[in-house]
Amino acid sequence: MVEPALPEAAEGAPKEELRRDRLLAALTLIAGAGLVLALPFALKAGSRFFLPLTAAIVIAIALVPLLEWLERRRLPAPLAAFVCVLLFLVVANGAIASIVLPAWGWAEILPERIERVQQNIAPLIDFYSNLERFVNELLANVANTPVRQTGTTAERPASLLDFTASTAPSALIEMFFAILVIYFFLAGWTRLRRSAITSRTSFGGAMATARVIQDVVDFTSAYLGTISFINLTLGLLVAGALWFVGMPTPLMWGGIVAVLNYIPYFGPILSAALLALGGLMTFTDVWWALLPAAIMVGAHLVEANVVTPLIVGHRLTISPLMILVALSFWGWVWGTPGALLAVPLLIIIQTVVKAAGKPDIAGFLFEHGTLVNDVAPPGTPVQAGNASAGEKPDGKAVDRSGALA
Repeated sequence: MVEPALPEAAEGAPKEELRRDRLLAALTLIAGAGLVLALPFALKAGSRFFLPLTAAIVIAIALVPLLEWLERRRLPAPLAAFVCVLLFLVVANGAIASIVLPAWGWAEILPERIERVQQNIAPLIDFYSNLERFVNELLANVANTPVRQTGTTAERPASLLDFTASTAPSALIEMFFAILVIYFFLAGWTRLRRSAITSRTSFGGAMATARVIQDVVDFTSAYLGTISFINLTLGLLVAGALWFVGMPTPLMWGGIVAVLNYIPYFGPILSAALLALGGLMTFTDVWWALLPAAIMVGAHLVEANVVTPLIVGHRLTISPLMILVALSFWGWVWGTPGALLAVPLLIIIQTVVKAAGKPDIAGFLFEHGTLVNDVAPPGTPVQAGNASAGEKPDGKAVDRSGALA
């Protein structure tokens, strides 16, 4: 007995499922776009929470190899984490003391040296009378600005704690919060990693999770460790050259060069500009005053084009376009701290995305509306008009890119 209604129902079921899939794809796309658009504003508005948290996680990931080395020496995890945090605080406090304290003195003598800066840059702008008039008026306004006298003079900070406390109480709270995050992250690192791996329901999932965690730690710590060594060496070399030419506080300038060199492209430009200003405040001859900036630019060119490619190699090579996008994004969200964190965050995100796989957006929208590559069972007849659904007319399966499976 023939039932004509069944073929129509069977024929209509895939169409209904296809419509549901495409509706789900559209809703998912809209939700994802809304999340992407809202996330930067949420990060910027909540910078007092997200910035120290993110910085602490990046620093903690970079300290994981040291933590594991201490644990292999039979140190308990809490004690090893405490040693890592203590070493980080010592290094950070030394860097702050060597940079901020002399910089405080330069800021104090800046109003007294404006006339010398004006005299030094005058020969450079002789051919630009309009620009010279503008600069003279600007410098005169700055020099003639009344300074409100107070009963006490601000004391120079003597340490990282003093500097943070004198800057703002909220900064002290954020620093304390970040230190606690670093400590507890490191103290529970081994247990956290074991839980993330053993909670997978399959052996392949556990191996993939372990591989992602190890890659994030290896790439982040390798980048920060290598770049820190290069920047420290560059700062010491620049400091030695500046001491040789008679530049005051050469260690401060070397520290500024080392710190700003963490920011690709823009950091060296800012370092050269600051050194040019310092040279104009110190020396009377304009060409000798520009020598510190020239030394820094020459050292950076050698470092960026010879040393860093030779040491880093192709393992940590990142697209310049992605670096610029990351610098622009994180610099807009969190300012200078965001620019310092841009490249480490880019490395972490790229490592996770590479392990998770890239979704096929075109197939998601224009084929089945899903990310699953459905292949017809063997022996199923395939029509020529159905080739884009996962098989070619000759019966060979294809993936979303059109390559033969």
